[in-house]
Amino acid sequence: MDGTAHRLPAADDDPGEVLVDWYATAARDLPWRRPGVDPWGVLVSEVMLQQTPVVRVEPVWRQWMARWPTPAALAAVSPAELIRAWGKLGYPRRALRLREAAVALVERHGGVVPPDVTALEALPGVGTYTARAVACFGHGQPQPVVDTNVRRVVARLVHGRAEAAPARSADLADVAALAPTDPARAVRFAIAVMELGALVCVARTPRCGACPVRNACAWRQAGCPAADGPPRRVQKFAGTDRQVRGRLLDVLRAAEGPVAAVQLDQAWPDAVQRSRCLDSLLVDGLVEQTGDRRFRLPA
Repeated sequence: MDGTAHRLPAADDDPGEVLVDWYATAARDLPWRRPGVDPWGVLVSEVMLQQTPVVRVEPVWRQWMARWPTPAALAAVSPAELIRAWGKLGYPRRALRLREAAVALVERHGGVVPPDVTALEALPGVGTYTARAVACFGHGQPQPVVDTNVRRVVARLVHGRAEAAPARSADLADVAALAPTDPARAVRFAIAVMELGALVCVARTPRCGACPVRNACAWRQAGCPAADGPPRRVQKFAGTDRQVRGRLLDVLRAAEGPVAAVQLDQAWPDAVQRSRCLDSLLVDGLVEQTGDRRFRLPA
């Protein structure tokens, strides 16, 4: 819980208002937050940021927005081209879901990202979090936007717990209750609380000395009790099916046409795991098998 000393507000100051003021000077300069980025750019960023660090997303997001600045532009591209452009971001099914969302936007909404949360949730691959994030950050609507970082901040600040409990319906109400009443400041609060969780109120080593709302934090007032239950295990990557799927896709991305099975054999030595992963790629629509039993990215 080490951190840089920070001049703190009084304990009875409104935490939501304090966070908005803190964000004005503490925010990272990320391209999808800049003026002029439309709701489509926000949607692309939110899909890319799922389970992926900002540092890996930023260059790919810039490339995608330069090539496909509208839903119509992306909808016209082949899945194979998108999978290649997705590169090493991981979880490449997101590229296909983003294309499906772009097609739906063209067909249902005239190529415009709608502001309505319900309409956004009806898009392929768009869940509650992403829909609210786009409505809030893209359209300027006050919405409670709840991701892992936000849930951890609320668990500590409001409920006095070191870690968030499993996602629950009350999360949205908890966040909404913290937000300022002014609509514009409520929008800024939504990103501010997320930024606090990403930069300060982090999972393993929270920087409480740098936290602008630590005087109001229920967890600190309770003496920073340890989390209940067993420690969370860090998810490994080496040797997993995720790694094998990535190796197989690397072969197909580099190929100019369909490849024979023997070329895929070189991607991973374990034949059973390799076969299982290839089957899963076929099921997910990330790979196609041709009539002559070769393999390629989807046309």
